[in-house]
Parts: sequence; structure tokens; C-alpha cells
Amino acid sequence: MANGHDPERTAVAGPSKGEFLAPPNIAEADEPSDALPPQEEFWRPPVRFGSVPVEKEPLGWDRRRGFRKLFPQVALPFQVVERVSFGHSELEPNRLFWGDNLHVMRQLPSESIDLIYIDPPFFSGRHYNVIFGDQNELRSFSDIWEGGMPGYLIWLNARLYEMKRLLKKTGSLLVHCDWHASHYIKVELDKIFGHQSFMNELVWCYRGGGVPKDRFAKKHDIIFWYKRGATCKFNVDAVRVPYSGESLERLKHTARAFRKSGTYDAYRPNEKGKHPEDWFEIQPLMPSEKVERIGYPTQKPLELLERFIEATTDVGDVVADFFVGGGSFAAAAAGARSARTEDNRPAIEFHPERARRWLACDQSRVAIALTSDRLASLFGDQSIFGKELGVPDVAVEHWGVYEMRRLAEAPSDQFQGFILRAFGAVPEQGPSGIHGAKGAIPVWVGDPDPKKAVTAHDVQNFANEIRKTLRYKQDNLRDGIMLAWAFRPDAVEAAERLRRLEQTDLNFIRLEQVRIDSRRFREHVAALSTDNADYENFLTFVQPPRVEAGYKRIAPRIYKFDVSETVVMNAGAKIINVQWDFDYGARFSSTQGFSFVHGGNNEPALQVPYAFPSSGKKRVACKVQDDMGGEGLWTAEIEVN
Repeated sequence: MANGHDPERTAVAGPSKGEFLAPPNIAEADEPSDALPPQEEFWRPPVRFGSVPVEKEPLGWDRRRGFRKLFPQVALPFQVVERVSFGHSELEPNRLFWGDNLHVMRQLPSESIDLIYIDPPFFSGRHYNVIFGDQNELRSFSDIWEGGMPGYLIWLNARLYEMKRLLKKTGSLLVHCDWHASHYIKVELDKIFGHQSFMNELVWCYRGGGVPKDRFAKKHDIIFWYKRGATCKFNVDAVRVPYSGESLERLKHTARAFRKSGTYDAYRPNEKGKHPEDWFEIQPLMPSEKVERIGYPTQKPLELLERFIEATTDVGDVVADFFVGGGSFAAAAAGARSARTEDNRPAIEFHPERARRWLACDQSRVAIALTSDRLASLFGDQSIFGKELGVPDVAVEHWGVYEMRRLAEAPSDQFQGFILRAFGAVPEQGPSGIHGAKGAIPVWVGDPDPKKAVTAHDVQNFANEIRKTLRYKQDNLRDGIMLAWAFRPDAVEAAERLRRLEQTDLNFIRLEQVRIDSRRFREHVAALSTDNADYENFLTFVQPPRVEAGYKRIAPRIYKFDVSETVVMNAGAKIINVQWDFDYGARFSSTQGFSFVHGGNNEPALQVPYAFPSSGKKRVACKVQDDMGGEGLWTAEIEVN
């Protein structure tokens, strides 16, 4: 089974068998002495001005434990919840993670990625940064804003440090930001990567939007480019730009002046175009843009991301985006390219020959749903050619929040391994009645089906297995732990009888019975919480909403669909997104304009009209996500007339 942390595998290597990926064995250790680059000369105190303190290390860094002092390390398994197939299952899938990107990155192998591009929160406003309203997203942004700019930088620095570890020695990092925090981020990047690793400050210029009356209009973003090692890739021919008329005329006159010196060729126009400047103008996606825009408020254009990917990587390299949002980077990495039709209308073309291997992550369940859906929509029509074109599948994996329904459907051995690792125990190949151990204590795992509660017979069998083990005889081991969704009253009574024997009989066994969805189960994770990192909500199990959809005909071929009667099964949760597929086939693929539909109050639209292009039988599907991470699916066949 692929484990996602084997240094002999690439970071993009996804699961090929089974549904669960184990976390690496994590030992709290001191950071290596060379974790940060030596920059004594660059950061030395200014002698002329006396003893002026200079902070040489990034904010939040501890000299012994690095960023793990503020953000302790958590090892939890990945759960594969979906595999978006494009017809070439033999290839290792690209990987799409839902979870806290810091902890996801910590479970990926070092020096395995060629390019990391991130578009993190811009520190531009509490409400602006919260896009989807997931509870995980709200908690994270609350942490970011808790300490002002220093708190934001500490939060970001811990992640930049892991990105540096993940990059190959020839790899590149691109950090997308704007005027709110760019100056502060640059200082921290210099401390983490080394000022000598700075390559470019790229400026993305654009037009449109409001114009202030009291200052210049803010119409650009900043992208910082850093290299990981001594060298990095730069494919200049892939990003050359056309010469302007003025440039060509200037080259013509300059060439005449230098013709006699023998350097004429240096002033001839390059057939592939001009060397690009460190600034460029690409228009952002306007609300009227219907081909590429999915409704995600900070969506970046494909043209921008394909420029970064093609300039800094080669075909087949591994690229990553750990703030994937609406999925533009994943789409560009997979081979989607912006284009124009013959009548100059915007279009998207599919170029698998220019694809990179990729992985992406986001803390929002809705962002992952949108990205997965977007890839299915972009490349779904190509799936019949997938095997010939070599299009890898996409494995959607969860970290920290797990779907109970899929766990209940898993084979017993996979379920046992997953639960043991989530509990912080180690699976064992021992007696059939002992599934693992936490420290020296034997652990038993119940049935995957939540409806099958533990019985008194199960309790007695586990106790007998403990008595038969060598450790029980030699070390007088008398404890055990039972993990299950539920325990019948007779099971609880049987465990109590075994404990009461301690007073009169040496055959007593102390069995602790732990519900998988209880706080006791995740105690080992919650115990890692510090003043700066709240892990209480890591390791939770969610149920899908029970989607109840209705529809009625309101005009010829026009129907109104309604999911307001949907029942959310997770306590305290609410619906935050609804997706519609009005031509549901082999896979779910949202109809254009129906993947992120919100009303004027920024709440999800629970009622939507749709005009079918033709009459006849139609298959319709609807996906609903709640703010705890549950996702439900409804399908129906209707007669359109």
C-alpha cells in the first residue's frame, strides 16, 4: 500500500490499492543545525550604531524545535474518498488533499517537488479572506487574525518552512501576495530560504474595477520567486512575449550601429519573441467571463498560472499548490490552457502533452469539491481518450476529517489499520483477537458497520487473547483497549465483571472501551494543543447530508429545483454549497454556472431554475456540502417536456 511518505516515492504518488494511507512514524526531535541558511554577514548587527538588536530568524522559530514548538506535529492517516477517473488507472494518480496544509505537508517526502505555487490569504480583511465558510476555514483564519501581522507571518512561516523541505534542490517557490503583506513576507522568505536564493519580484498588472478618489489605483499583485538550491529551471523560450513595433524599430537601428563590430546577431530579433520583463499585464476574470470563471471570488486566470508553470518546470515535473482554492493551478498543471476561438472569443483547450504531475491541498471541503468537479468538467469529454493520452486519475484524500459512510463500507482489515493509526496505535500481525498495540497495551477494533455494536462475547474473546499472549505471562500485562462505534449494555457489563475480579482472582483484565467518535479517541491529538495551536477539532468523523430535492416545471423545458428540505446529519452544521449536474452521466460534473451558486446574502442558493436545451429523459444530480465537511449526493431521472 502506498504510504505517501516513503522517500523512494515521489510526493505525487497516490494510492494504487486500498483506501487508507498510513502516516509516517513521527518522533519529536530537535531541528537540524542547518535548518535555516547561514546568513551571518547579511543579518549582522550594524556596528556603527552600537548594539542594535537584529532578528536573524523568522518569526515563530524556536532554535531547538523550529516551528513544532508552536505547531506540534500530528500524524494521522489519509482517507481516499474519491477517484476521478480519466481512463488510465494504471498511472499513479495526481493527489488532491482536504486538510490543514501544514500537517499534510509534514507527511510528504522531502525534496520531491519541482515547483510550489501558493496563493495564500492576503491579510486583506477578516471577511474578505473567508470565502467558503467551512468551520475549518473559519478556525484557521481566526488564528491568523488573532495576533495581527506577526500572527499571520508566524502562521505562514511554518508552512513556508515545510515547502522548502519539500522542494527539490533545483526546485522553485512562487508566493503570490499583494500590498497588504508583501513587504513583510519578503523579509521572512529571505530568512527561511536565504536572501541569495531570491530570483525575482514578479508584478502581475491588471485593469478594471473601482478607482479611488484619494490615491493611485491599486492594480497589481506581487509574486516572489525563490529557488531552493544553487540553481533552478528557467525556460525562457516558453514565456517569451511578442516584440512591440517600437522594440523592433529600436533593434533595427541598434543593429546598424553594431554591424561593423561583429555583434550584429546579438541585436537581431529572436524568432520566438522578446525576453520577458518581470512585469506583465493579464486581465483577471471578469464576472461576465462564462467559459473559465466558476464563481470563486479570488479565482486566478489560467493564462497567469500556465506562465509560471511553463517558465519554471518541464513536462512531467511535479508541481504543487497548497492553497488550491478554485482549482486553477491544478487545471493548468493537468494541461488546461486558455485560448481564443476563430472569432476571438475566450476558450479552454486541453493539452495533455504539456501536463505536469501535481498535488494540491486546501482546508476547505468546498474548495476540494470545486477543484475535483472542475477537473471532471474540463477533461471529462477527453476521458474516452484518456488511455491513449496518458491522463492520470485524481485521488481525493482527506486528512483529519473522515467520512463515516466510507469507513463503514471498508474491508475489515483496512478499517482496523485506519482506526489503529488514527488512535495513535500500531497495527500488529499477532493473534487474531488482538489487532494492534498502543505502547504495551493490546488494542482490539470492532466492526466497520456502526450498526454492529460490540457484544459480551467480543469482550470475553479479547480478554482470553490477552491472557494467552507472552507479554501477559511475563510482564503481568492486564490492560486492553477496545475501539468501536458502539458497545452493547452486555458488553459494558462484561468488561465491568472482568475488572471486579481484580479483588479476588488473578485472572482479572482491565478493558477500556472507547467509542471511535468520542473525545477519548482523539485525546492524543487534542493533548498536542498549545496556546497557539488548537487541535481539538482534528480527527473528527462526519456524516453526509441526506439530500432531499424536489422540482417542478415552470415553463417549457424550464424547471425549478429545490434542496431546501435537505437534512444535515452533523450536529451544529449547515449547508454551505450546492452543485448541480443537469446532464449526469458516468461521473458528476457540474453544469456551467452551477458549481458555486450563492445569493445576494452570500448564502448558498437552495433553489435554482434551469432551462434544458431539449426535451426527453434527463438524469440530474445534486451535491450538497455542509460546513463540517459532509457531502451528500442526490440523483433522479426526469421527463423534460
